[in-house]
Amino acid sequence: MRKSFRLLPCVRPALLAALLPTLALAGGLLASPAAQAQIKVGVVTSSTGPIALVGLPQKNTVPLLPNRVAGLQVQYIPLDDGSDPTASVAAFKKLINEEKVDAIIGPSGSPNAMGVIPFAAEAGVPMFAPVGTAAVVLPMNEQKKWVFKTTQNDDLIARALVEHMAANKVRTVGFIGTADPYGDNWLKVFTGLAEKAGLKVAAAERFQRQDTSLTAQGLKVLATGPDAVLIAAPGSSAVLPQTTLYDQGFKGKVYQTHGAALPDFLKLGGKKVEGTILAAGAMLVLDQVAADHPTRKIAQGYVDAYEKLHGAKPATFGANVYDAGLLLQAAIPVALKKGKPGTPAFRAALRDAIEQVKELPATQGVYTLKLPATQGVYTLSAADHSGFDERGRELITVKNGQWTLLK
Repeated sequence: MRKSFRLLPCVRPALLAALLPTLALAGGLLASPAAQAQIKVGVVTSSTGPIALVGLPQKNTVPLLPNRVAGLQVQYIPLDDGSDPTASVAAFKKLINEEKVDAIIGPSGSPNAMGVIPFAAEAGVPMFAPVGTAAVVLPMNEQKKWVFKTTQNDDLIARALVEHMAANKVRTVGFIGTADPYGDNWLKVFTGLAEKAGLKVAAAERFQRQDTSLTAQGLKVLATGPDAVLIAAPGSSAVLPQTTLYDQGFKGKVYQTHGAALPDFLKLGGKKVEGTILAAGAMLVLDQVAADHPTRKIAQGYVDAYEKLHGAKPATFGANVYDAGLLLQAAIPVALKKGKPGTPAFRAALRDAIEQVKELPATQGVYTLKLPATQGVYTLSAADHSGFDERGRELITVKNGQWTLLK
């Protein structure tokens, strides 16, 4: 025993020397931002591929999301799905199974989002869908209860367009939309609202986002002699239908959905999109709303921060990711009372807390006299996981190549 005791001073330094690299690595991990992160949020965007004009501002918004909430660090794990729905599924599986995330923001496209809902629901991971189609949250069911939409629902935007059409003596409307869930839902919603308002949908044509010619679709729509045409397409795919109609000599009104609400729509369309009418969040016309409009402060803060970081103004699609961060910031402190990050209990509590968010100022709100002056607000309930109401839209036109508030 005495011999063993005497050997310990010699053995201990050797053991410590052998362990030093491991201890140093462990210390480095503990000191790194990733290791300190106690809440993990995945972000899936289409920052490359056909809908990159939608996904890139969303990816670029990630550094602007809150990195500490309720005293805990939040780690964001961004992945690019290349605009491919199959890659979106792979990204979700990686985030859920390997990264053990507590929530996911994304993906960018409507078809992509529809395809990943079952995986988020099965894992019990709240999902923020910054996409156009309301089909990601409606009709509500056991799977969609895990999804929260951070854009205005199609019917909210469509009602504003139909009201404008009716007030301006439009009687027949042609429709050109993408052949995917975004176009599907818009055709369904718009047709129903148009019929109720006494408008006739004279023709409905569809196209793929990657199509390079829409001559045939344009000619078929124009053959019906419509007073106006509604184009339902997100991102850069909204441009080609309208420039095609222009080249074919169409002189009627052209309406767009909030999917066209991005700076590149103006750049790519040029004079051929002059006079376009759309409904979207006030972020497009912040300098034209009242100086005391509450939307102006929060949305301007996002725009300024984005421009400082990236040297360019963001599209509203980026703001939809920013608003997901605001929802997380509001819900996390509540969820922490019922569970620890990284556990099913926390994720379930987070879902419940998001559902109970009331009157949260966001970036694309609307100032009206119906309610106190607030920004775009999320009032989420068990029945509807898209909280925008009429305060989340403005009628906007393109005048002299610029977005202009339509008064």
